Amino acid sequence: MIEPHLPKKQCGAQRVISGILGVLKVGYRRYDCPVDYGPATPIYNRFNRWSRRGVWLKLLETLDRMSA
Repeated sequence: MIEPHLPKKQCGAQRVISGILGVLKVGYRRYDCPVDYGPATPIYNRFNRWSRRGVWLKLLETLDRMSA
């Protein structure tokens, strides 16, 4: 559902987004994130980059419209 709204040409975006959601949902510190999601630094960096670019806000607005 959210894939069309993710930035294009992002290697490993699915794995990284799983890591980001794990951090947000479960409350992991970024360094406690399971290794299945990849290194902690790219997860942290991508979250910050996408936050600055408004990606998360656009995703939330899209999901909100879909659930209405």
